[in-house]
Amino acid sequence: MDKNVFDAIRIVLVNTSHTGNIGSVARAMKTMGLKHLTLVDPVQAPDSHASALAAGATDILAAATTVNTLQEAIADCGLVLATSARNRTLDWPLLGPRKAAGKVLAEAPQYPVAIVFGRENSGLTNEELQLSQFHLHIPTNPDYGSLNLAMAVQTVCYELRMQQLEAENEQTLYPAAEDTANYPRGKELELFYGHLEQTLYDTGFIVKKHPGQVMTKLRRLFNRARPEESELNILRGILASINKPGR
Repeated sequence: MDKNVFDAIRIVLVNTSHTGNIGSVARAMKTMGLKHLTLVDPVQAPDSHASALAAGATDILAAATTVNTLQEAIADCGLVLATSARNRTLDWPLLGPRKAAGKVLAEAPQYPVAIVFGRENSGLTNEELQLSQFHLHIPTNPDYGSLNLAMAVQTVCYELRMQQLEAENEQTLYPAAEDTANYPRGKELELFYGHLEQTLYDTGFIVKKHPGQVMTKLRRLFNRARPEESELNILRGILASINKPGR
């Protein structure tokens, strides 16, 4: 297995409240061999408390990227997994840590992959969760499922490392997903969804005052189908033909 496969994997923390948690996450990542950390709109930038809890992983903190929105954090990613601690009213493709790690390792050689973790108290919003192709759920004790942020990151990173080591020991590579070569990146997907939504407004299919759940359900549909880049281009072409003047 490519020993640098972890170079394509980033851990993304959204709106983290406590700097100590950022430091603890950096430590959890480094112990498992991951090093790319992205912070989305943290309440406070990493400080001395974060460095203290990072222990020997202050290099992870120093190299961390900070952005304003989750869209920015995943713009170049071909695969995004968003962690979710609870069931949602709108089902999304769901993976446990083991299957998620296998998918990440299979696709990371093709393009950047993001694993997204939400706020300490409330997790990710529905809108943020809809930016992912898969939800990742850690099956904790149903009577007491409390995991702090660093624990959750450690669990996922541990699965990644164990599967990497197993593949190396067996001198095998994780097979690439069947059709990963040309998946669109996050920015391209968002441009498509914006184009689709505007077209549906223009045709009157969606009423702006009462949009309902149309776009949410369409996002789920296309995430489930997971079109390749060439297929997405066809869909954009169809939308462009609808938008032609005089039609």
